[in-house]
Amino acid sequence: MTVKEKFIQIYNEHIKREGADKLLEYLLSPSSDFFTAPASARYHSSYEGGLCEHSINVFDCLVGYLESRHTREDLKLSYSMESIAIVSLLHDLCKINVYKKGFRNVKDESG
Repeated sequence: MTVKEKFIQIYNEHIKREGADKLLEYLLSPSSDFFTAPASARYHSSYEGGLCEHSINVFDCLVGYLESRHTREDLKLSYSMESIAIVSLLHDLCKINVYKKGFRNVKDESG
C-alpha cells in the first residue's frame, strides 16, 4: 500500500463529517500538491511525498500516545477516532502548494 493509499484509507475510515468528501476531493485534485509535496524545505520529511507521510506518522504517534496507560488512566484523556484523524492528518494543510523539492549547495556545470 502506498503512503497516499494509506492516507486515503485512514481518512475515509475515520472522518465522516459533512464536507469531508469535498476536502478529500480537493487534496486529490491537480490544485493540491498534498501527496507529492515535501513537509518542509530542509528539515523533517523534506522529500517528495513527505507532507503526506509526515501526516500519517503524526496520526500513528498520536494514536499510540492516546492508547498508553498513562494517557488513559492518569491523564484521563479520551478522544474520538474522528477527532484524532482530523487533528493529525490535517494539521499541516497550510503547507499545500508552499514547499517545493529543491537543492541546496549543489554544484552545477560551472562549479
